[in-house]
Amino acid sequence: MSGAFRIPRAGRLSQAKTARFSFDGQSYTGIEGDTLASALLANGVHLVGRSFKYHRPRGFLSAGAEEPNALVQIVRDDARKTPNVRATVQELYDGLAANSQNRWPSLSFDVGAVNDLASPMFSAGFYYKTFMWPKAAWKSFYEPKIREAAGLGVSPDKPDPDHYSSRYAHCDVLVLGGGAAGLAAALAAAETGVRVILADEQAEFGGSLRFETGARIDGQDGFAWAQAAIARLSAMDNVRVLPRTTAFGYYAQNFVGLVERVSDHLKAPGHDLPRERLWQVRAKRVVLASGAIERHMVFANNDRPGIMLASAARTFLNHHGVAVGRNVGVYTANDSAYAAAIDLKKAGVNIAAIVDLRDNPTGPVIDEARALGIEINFGRAVIRAGGKLRVSSMTVQPKNGGGERTISVDAILMSAGWTPSVHLFSQSRGKVAFNDETKRFVPGTYAQDCVSVGACNGTDGLSATVDEAYAAGAKAAKDSGAKTAKGVKPKVDASESWSRGMLGAAPGAGPDTTVKAFVDFQNDVTAKDIRQAVHEGMRSIEHVKRFTTNGMATDQGKTSNMHGLAIAAETLGKPIPEVGLTTFRAPYTPVTFGAIVSHARGPLFDPTRKTATHPWAEAQGAVFEDVGQWKRAWYFPKAGEDMHAAVDRECVAVRTTAGLFDASTLGKIEVVGPDAAKFMELLYTNPWEKLEPGRCRYGIMLREDGFIYDDGVVGRLAPDRFHVTTTTGGAPRVMNHMEDYLQTEFPHLNVWLTSITEQWAVIAVQGPKSRDIIAPLVEGIDMSDEALPHMSVREGKICGVPTRLFRMSFTGERGFEVNVPADYGQAVWEALWAEGQKHGATAYGTESMHVLRAEKGYIIVGQDTDGTVTPNDAGLDWAVGKKKTDFVGIRGMARPDLVAKGRKQLVGLKTKDPKVVLEEGAQIVEDPKQAIPMKMIGHVTSSYWSQNCGRSIALALVAGGRDRMGDTLYVPMPNGVIEVEVTGMVFFDETGGRLNG
Repeated sequence: MSGAFRIPRAGRLSQAKTARFSFDGQSYTGIEGDTLASALLANGVHLVGRSFKYHRPRGFLSAGAEEPNALVQIVRDDARKTPNVRATVQELYDGLAANSQNRWPSLSFDVGAVNDLASPMFSAGFYYKTFMWPKAAWKSFYEPKIREAAGLGVSPDKPDPDHYSSRYAHCDVLVLGGGAAGLAAALAAAETGVRVILADEQAEFGGSLRFETGARIDGQDGFAWAQAAIARLSAMDNVRVLPRTTAFGYYAQNFVGLVERVSDHLKAPGHDLPRERLWQVRAKRVVLASGAIERHMVFANNDRPGIMLASAARTFLNHHGVAVGRNVGVYTANDSAYAAAIDLKKAGVNIAAIVDLRDNPTGPVIDEARALGIEINFGRAVIRAGGKLRVSSMTVQPKNGGGERTISVDAILMSAGWTPSVHLFSQSRGKVAFNDETKRFVPGTYAQDCVSVGACNGTDGLSATVDEAYAAGAKAAKDSGAKTAKGVKPKVDASESWSRGMLGAAPGAGPDTTVKAFVDFQNDVTAKDIRQAVHEGMRSIEHVKRFTTNGMATDQGKTSNMHGLAIAAETLGKPIPEVGLTTFRAPYTPVTFGAIVSHARGPLFDPTRKTATHPWAEAQGAVFEDVGQWKRAWYFPKAGEDMHAAVDRECVAVRTTAGLFDASTLGKIEVVGPDAAKFMELLYTNPWEKLEPGRCRYGIMLREDGFIYDDGVVGRLAPDRFHVTTTTGGAPRVMNHMEDYLQTEFPHLNVWLTSITEQWAVIAVQGPKSRDIIAPLVEGIDMSDEALPHMSVREGKICGVPTRLFRMSFTGERGFEVNVPADYGQAVWEALWAEGQKHGATAYGTESMHVLRAEKGYIIVGQDTDGTVTPNDAGLDWAVGKKKTDFVGIRGMARPDLVAKGRKQLVGLKTKDPKVVLEEGAQIVEDPKQAIPMKMIGHVTSSYWSQNCGRSIALALVAGGRDRMGDTLYVPMPNGVIEVEVTGMVFFDETGGRLNG
């Protein structure tokens, strides 16, 4: 048997397909197609959890993603323990093992329930008023205990063995929601031939048609029509259908994040299957068909297990074939609960009574309920529920006061009405509007190319919903470029109609000082908590939310927000719109870290990038260092050499003969277009309009605040084309910086930006013999000093492949940087290496590169700058166009504090003992004998031993540095004070004659 509460011939599941599962160690039997919730209810299990704060017994409230109570831990093995899974969403499979959470030692006897008795100590905002004294107890007692109690469930403590997938997709029309509205919109769009993606969080499409028995479309039962529609859509080549897929975030420019549950419903997922798949979708048009969420009634003890939404009971009955009780009470202010009572009554379940807060409602469902002999009590309220681990009774009273009557029940169904699900619309930055007639927030002003249809748009009635959705789908397709639709609009033959309901606390909410009438079930927020927040001065609904935590649980207040808002508005004596609505933020439902991270973990957490010459360097025994994501050759030791010996040899070789260096990691961006020079003028401090094609210039890029952001050599290849280089670590941010300004500040400029870092391998050949090494391999380029002076660029061929040959130097020697397509990088390197061996050239790494550039006083942005250095501070005033009237950072540079006397400036340092090498980052003081804490006037930015200089050298940022030339300063270190002399930044070849050999 699959459970004592399974109704024969009810629902849509086959009882022949059973599945064994366990809950808290107890074995049960369910049916394939069940959720964990429906399977437990079929076995008469209502108690599934404990509330967060008071540890009150909790059962199922809903049958979907809005569930706040039934959060369980799913256990597959020691490494696969997933906390906070909604039992109403988790599909049943044979062997499923689930455990309840937030209880000890057991679910039925939880020691934490003492909090319920001590609830006056835990009233709204108690955490703002307690844990303050004694002060020392916070760190040693309060904080550890609070952290221990915080959260629900237990996180897994072993590495996740599953893998996850990520996909990018583009479509013309994205339809979110697979109910009647979503299906109608998808059909209309798909029939035009445009690309359509249809996603729904449920395993089966249909939305509310899963439980509505009164809906008929195109001559079929509503749910049967939905299955036929989805089969038709699935067969279309231009449609992608995604069940078990939740749209969790709606971002800028119609970019929507979806997460697909791929294998959580399978008994034994194949190793080739991901657990979840993240879809990142960019759509021309989005149709929101996210439906509406039923609200609960707010009355005393409305959280007892067995009390649930009427739509949940209908879903469990009409889809899963499960009765939620044998003697069921109904409490409502809405017609939809009558439909639940009627369905249960026809299935053989006794309906003890319907309690309707309205005075004299009329309609077909009321007439039908009366005809079935169901007792109906108009103008009355359920003022409290009885029972503890399971509801046992409901006490009824006229809503204006009077005699009480207690009715025995084993379940209570409730409905206060329906709230349009505007979460995704709100995430899209759309502005909701309050419909005063229907008392609900609906989509108002749209910020993106989307449209809301059906219940989420406040549309009542199935016929109106289908008409609206079909028209919206056709228009979305047309707006994205489709031809006229050829399909036929679905025809609604019969439907159910529900009235509007109520907001806020019902009479059963009771006195503020005694009764627990829950608004937010997961965070244990009651009606009196909302009122208390207002009484204590909270006027904004956002403040009320944070004071009480209403709507701040994992369900984001899907069932509680409107009630909390209405109670606050009533207490304030203001209309609901004046109090406002809280902001809905992504994710719509919780998303696992695994889905977001996908493959980006372990070795793939930070991708390793290698240059084209990496295999050659490995074969030569190079030692590598990590520079950002790149592996770069650090130094090339020969037998018996340590790092220092290798670097000394490499540096001397570059200055006496030549050296080869792989500079491929430098960022490279092509700036192309008629306005390329104008764009460069605005992004860099230097002038560019008059730079001739074939020449290069060192450029500085600033932030708006006037501080150095990046630097690099820029070559002008043609009047409309620049080859821009950036620092290795700065490449992505510089590209983003450029794109940001091009799109937001200078959109009028006709310019295109392309990252070409990966496209070009760069081989720096530096030293007196550099031209002799390159010249025999170059075709079509005159290598003479007259034809190719320093800071020039030419295009031609080297070794028969295209090259952009730069005459430039980061060593102060005659130098060239050979840019070739990356696929030919190693081949050209090997050819240059073979030629270099004739002249005694050596390969050198990043450490030698640092020493050689420091000998010449060349800075590295990010090492010799710290985000607070201006061009003047770095001694680079010559690189700022004196006649320029505008560029990014020009106003920032003029701020008084950036031109004030005494700013830290880059200078050189020489230790009095030439053999002492300073530590980078070491602090500098004027008087080493001053009291601690000493006044620090600067720090060492770069420091090396220079074999070419025969001594140590250093660069430093020192307050008023250029006014201190020749002064003695001090660097306090643990082993003593080091004396240094302030010098210029150039330590080798001060006249710069070696640039020309």
